[in-house]
Amino acid sequence: MRYSPESLEAFVQTVESGSFSAAARALRKSQSTISTAVANLEADLGFALFNREAWQPVLTEEGRRALAQVKEILAASERLEELAVRLAGEEEPFLSMAISDFWQTDHHESLLKRLAARYPLIEFDCMIAEDADVIDALQMGRAHIGVVRAQPHLPPDIACSRLQVQAQMAIYIHQDHSLAQQSKVSWNQLTPERQLRLNTWTQNDSDRPVGKVWSAPSYLLLLEMAEQGFGWSILPRWLVRQFGHQVLTELPVNGWPQNIAVDALWSKRSPPGPAGRWMIDQLCAQRPD
Repeated sequence: MRYSPESLEAFVQTVESGSFSAAARALRKSQSTISTAVANLEADLGFALFNREAWQPVLTEEGRRALAQVKEILAASERLEELAVRLAGEEEPFLSMAISDFWQTDHHESLLKRLAARYPLIEFDCMIAEDADVIDALQMGRAHIGVVRAQPHLPPDIACSRLQVQAQMAIYIHQDHSLAQQSKVSWNQLTPERQLRLNTWTQNDSDRPVGKVWSAPSYLLLLEMAEQGFGWSILPRWLVRQFGHQVLTELPVNGWPQNIAVDALWSKRSPPGPAGRWMIDQLCAQRPD
């Protein structure tokens, strides 16, 4: 390829992030590396992609027209990479997966039974992680596949496919709390109470909850904290049914329970092998009960 994939990726990420520094953070590279990659692409193309006179880089007309073509090239490269993996046929010896607590165990157990039957010799590792921690595990090579609630934004090196199965979340509080006795509960009534909220190890300090909030990195820990009466929490309904001790009450809050979309994620830089691709196919083909 005349234009390096790194330069194309740096260009697209700069546009999506709004600055060279933000693109560098998203791609986990230095700002100078991103700036140099974009400058090299401009030199190869023979025209400027950004107007750098403004405080933030602004696409030129040529850059705007090039953006769609660059995205097509990157997408075609991903499809070719996936085809190569499928046609290679050699299964990987080891497969790792990071899943959220809201992913129902019966779905997971069914998937693992099929994996064991199809790839009986493969070594498999499964870890529990949430949101940003799943993405970090994929980027660091600690996991090949992630199952996570749909994220508003994903890094450019992470691929995504939507599952047909959704997760159902509801708001719970200890049955002895006064709110548990009410036929209707508003957000104004919840605000003064302590919230038990999910966080992640890789979460930025600016994103961490403040105020009357306790947090934990997994829904299972939040479930235990709620059962101890420390506050209210948004929890997977299946988790409460299967692992709860019948001491929590689901609060009748307007708009709840909610169905949450679920995605399968993997790294574009080090995509899963045939067994991993098979697992992603199985995840995406799985239908709700």
